[in-house]
Amino acid sequence: MTRRRLLSAAVAAAATTTLPLRAAASLPTTWIPPDWLLDDLPRQMRALGVPGIGIAVVEDGALAWSRSVGIADATRGTPVDDASLWEAASLSKPVFAYAVLQLVDRGELALDAPLVRYARPAYLGKSPWLARITVRDVLRHTTGLPNWRKEPAREPLEPAVAPGTRIDYSGEAFTWLQLAVEAVTGESLDQSLHRLLFDPAGMRDSSYGWDAALAARSVFGHGGPDDVQPGLPPQGLRDAWEAAEPVALRWGKALSDWRYADAERALPLVQAGARAGVAHWPGDILANAAASLRCTVRDYARHMALVVHPPRAPWALREATRNAMLSAQIALPGRYTGKTLGWNLEATRIGPVLYHSGSNAGVFKTFALGDAARGRALVVMTNAASGNLLYRRVVRAATGLDLLAFDL
Repeated sequence: MTRRRLLSAAVAAAATTTLPLRAAASLPTTWIPPDWLLDDLPRQMRALGVPGIGIAVVEDGALAWSRSVGIADATRGTPVDDASLWEAASLSKPVFAYAVLQLVDRGELALDAPLVRYARPAYLGKSPWLARITVRDVLRHTTGLPNWRKEPAREPLEPAVAPGTRIDYSGEAFTWLQLAVEAVTGESLDQSLHRLLFDPAGMRDSSYGWDAALAARSVFGHGGPDDVQPGLPPQGLRDAWEAAEPVALRWGKALSDWRYADAERALPLVQAGARAGVAHWPGDILANAAASLRCTVRDYARHMALVVHPPRAPWALREATRNAMLSAQIALPGRYTGKTLGWNLEATRIGPVLYHSGSNAGVFKTFALGDAARGRALVVMTNAASGNLLYRRVVRAATGLDLLAFDL
């Protein structure tokens, strides 16, 4: 039988089967993972090579449950707990987006203003499209810019297409917007986030920066189940910041207080004392709006609570701004997921859900999911290359949803 006929026969058999489909099962009444999953989690973690995991759930707009399982550093056997700091990776972006929208509400930034109005870093190229990129384009990933340049020290930042015409996921765009926020606030990224969001929201265990206290509580990243190399793989941000920390101590200026000009000035000093390849350009040693948030899983759930159930507080987003954050911002043919202002959006059998994933250095894998209609959210953070395999299992078991986002 040919492959085509075999496939046709399989499809026909599936169409006539009387077995109940899993997708037709009733949905959970809560996103707190079921006991059977929690009991089986250690076995799944061993099989998938994931040393540690943190899970937190928001119900009715409030942190309802959390669990930390496993170890933070396989070489020492250090356990993870509720105080462990995880690399949020690209889950950093929606948090930064919330702060950007706070500045929009205050009139300090305009969603449809060209980004060059606020900041035009020297590493930009000469494309006329650069002058058309807006704050909205950054938050919905329609700048046309690459995710990250391969050689940022020598390669100018240029869009591949006109802004607003397609979706190009871009960390570079968020870094540029970060410089715009620096320009309008006169603060470092971490200073602005603490003032605007972390402090008023009670996110006391969140920072985009780095110091000895954060390092002591931060989990390490690990390879997958087939990684037989001794020791730990490269740690990405940790490696770069540990190389920069001596300069920060010499200057008496914490890394979390550095702005781009500080990182630019420090780069040759860092490179002189670091091993090759750790720091290529100032962005490598600067707190990074796209990727460098470190927080407890409970703190990230506190942020999710703001997203899915807005508080009555003067610092929170205005209703119209929050509605924009939750709504699709561009319609493109052939896409099954959309982009909001900071989030991805997928239609499901319970209605639209917000989601975002993260991956840092290939060894920190994270995921957040939110249902604004029900005030419900789920956050999963892991410290392994194969952590995405585990967080998908957690999401499916806890929510009853099998997202297209996991396969597209």
